[in-house]
Amino acid sequence: MTRRRMMGAALTAGAAVPLAGVAGPAWAGPGAVEPAAGRLTLPAPRGPHPVGTVQLHLVDRSRPDDIAGPGRFRELMATVWYPARNVERYPVAPWMPEGAFEAFLADAGLSDLASRGPLTAGHVGAPVRRTGRRLPVVVFSHGAHSHQGDHTVVVQELASHGYAVVTVAHQYDTYTRFPDGRIDVPLDDERAPTLPGDFAADLRFVLDCVEQIAAGHNPDADRRKLPAGLLGCLDARRMGAFGWSKGGTATACAMLADERIRAGLSVDGPMQMKPALDGDLHRPFMMMSAEFARSTNPAAAAFWPHLKGWRLDIQAQGASHISYGDNEALFPQVAKLYGWSRKQLEDVIGTLDPGQAVRIQQAYPLAFFDQHLRHRREHLLDGPSPAFPAVTFLP
Repeated sequence: MTRRRMMGAALTAGAAVPLAGVAGPAWAGPGAVEPAAGRLTLPAPRGPHPVGTVQLHLVDRSRPDDIAGPGRFRELMATVWYPARNVERYPVAPWMPEGAFEAFLADAGLSDLASRGPLTAGHVGAPVRRTGRRLPVVVFSHGAHSHQGDHTVVVQELASHGYAVVTVAHQYDTYTRFPDGRIDVPLDDERAPTLPGDFAADLRFVLDCVEQIAAGHNPDADRRKLPAGLLGCLDARRMGAFGWSKGGTATACAMLADERIRAGLSVDGPMQMKPALDGDLHRPFMMMSAEFARSTNPAAAAFWPHLKGWRLDIQAQGASHISYGDNEALFPQVAKLYGWSRKQLEDVIGTLDPGQAVRIQQAYPLAFFDQHLRHRREHLLDGPSPAFPAVTFLP
């Protein structure tokens, strides 16, 4: 399921009308937020620390790129999010890079929103908050035809609680911008068949780059200056990974191949690969299921018995495939701007209350990585919680 197809579903439902024709909001859904200064907004992270961010341009010289041509190698944009200090004089980062955001909206048929791009909580280039202890690291893999910012709610929540999170833009299956101004957009599968295994190889290469930063070396291909305190502050012995949809499958694939990933989280990953995922996994793995639940998805059901260590599968009632992500914060605002009905919004993001969906995303991944990277017992993972009545624990 690609992001382009999911956006298209909203349009074919007859939901979109030109913004200029909207006299006022026809529906204010639960959890909807009034855009500030004309922009869509993301919920602020709840952790004790402000957040810093910096982009990296990475080139994997072990992987020739036949699409780009002779002498070219796999290129990735990655973004590091981390707890920061003295952030006041550093600007906040946009949700997506300029140019990439416009291309993303054009493909979705939502170009009217080009001037309303949300801002994140990440302050570009702010110095790292150093405490004498290295930061545990989590890498993130996006879904098919999506982008590395599509789970910013989760990413900046982790960073505000003391994690370094590295989000990856998987070349040829994403929207991003390179330092020389090139805009990368998803290519069709015939031109660039980017598979979960390719995503997994990207993740493993990013782990190599994390190890370089941990050792005090700058992996940026252009040798751009990194924020003060970033070199030498990452803990390469405490690395986890999570991904949404195709990225969730890639997380499982990478974890089976690379023991450096100490804990993995799949956010509604289909677990569909050729060859199929096999081999037993003895490290902690968690699944947040929706449309690709084991009860309806044979590939996920076949993967489950291979989890021989700590494992957990939860499902939020009323969640759709895109419920776990920034969609739950952004689409209620889009619905107000376009005058969608409640039914039209639910056709896109499901019936799960958007406010609770956001809180689920902030709470459960943090609890999972706290328990398995920081070894803090998290009772939220023990069973159903009255704070999250929609969440069920699947046997």
